Amino acid sequence: QVPLVESGGGLVQPGGSLRLSCAASGFTLDKYAVAWFRGAPGKERVGVSCISSNGNSSHYTDSVKGRFTVSRDNAKNTVYLQLDSLKSEDTGRYVCAASLETCPPLRYDYWGRGTQVTVSS
Repeated sequence: QVPLVESGGGLVQPGGSLRLSCAASGFTLDKYAVAWFRGAPGKERVGVSCISSNGNSSHYTDSVKGRFTVSRDNAKNTVYLQLDSLKSEDTGRYVCAASLETCPPLRYDYWGRGTQVTVSS
């Protein structure tokens, strides 16, 4: 059983939007900070965003500030990443990970397999 399952990726034109979800299974997410990473072939994996366990604080890498918004619904055991004003450089596989540490974590307890986001006209 995969502990974290991402969904919501797809093909979108530049300037478009997507909403990614990261759903936990087999454990309760409300004690974990959750981070989103973006990976692409030939590129280093990038930490995109992180949200605290209670949702009161969030962090973003500079390239997505003002365009991406992370949120969570602990009652649904799910974390979301809203992607707006998408650019071609946002293309990649978005993976979520959960950690008992605070943002930004050094160690993660659970990982998902990712969802592909492709921004292209």
